[in-house]
Amino acid sequence: MLAFEVITDDIPSLKISDKGVKAIAWMEEFKVYELPIVNQNKYIGLISENDLLDFNNPSLPLSEITIPLDRPFVYGHNHIYTVITTMSEHGLSVVAVLDNNDNYLGMISQKDLIKNISSISAFKEPGGIIELEMNINDYSLVEIANIIEGNGGKILSSYIKSKPDSTKIKVTIKTNKDNLSAILQTFYRYEYTIIASFDKSGSENDLKQRYDAFIHYLNI
Repeated sequence: MLAFEVITDDIPSLKISDKGVKAIAWMEEFKVYELPIVNQNKYIGLISENDLLDFNNPSLPLSEITIPLDRPFVYGHNHIYTVITTMSEHGLSVVAVLDNNDNYLGMISQKDLIKNISSISAFKEPGGIIELEMNINDYSLVEIANIIEGNGGKILSSYIKSKPDSTKIKVTIKTNKDNLSAILQTFYRYEYTIIASFDKSGSENDLKQRYDAFIHYLNI
């Protein structure tokens, strides 16, 4: 999935003629902390709620507010993972999307990003989740897939997270199996370290916690 496919339709950008008070009102209305400023289809930069609240006279047009603007953006052809990285590194609630000629195409909001992540990450598909821990040198997706497929399952999605100052990694796997007992027994037999598992026998609260943990993992 590419950035231009995730552009938000509901949130307008600001013009340099717009006043600071209008920008603050829109941020409150659309539940965001930044908005892009665009002049004749050219991206000027992002102005934040804190920038405007620190300014003495937000009734002035944005063209007269002398605030150095951050200018993070992604290109429309960038993968959604680049969007995640950009938003995470800059702590953004929205990010601007440009075409190859640096023309402004639109923005991606955190809300729409999460919604699209959930669709490509098989969250809505039925099945169970397994978390494994291992040394990075022992990681083999082929072997993991063979274990799961040998028990009649399929991998719907998988994610890897490195542990700081360690050679260990955590591997999170979403499968299409509602009952994980046979798969887990095989992982134990092959001496895998299973951190946690969530299947149909778990509570809805467990699944919600797992979703929340994933979003935290992405640092959104």
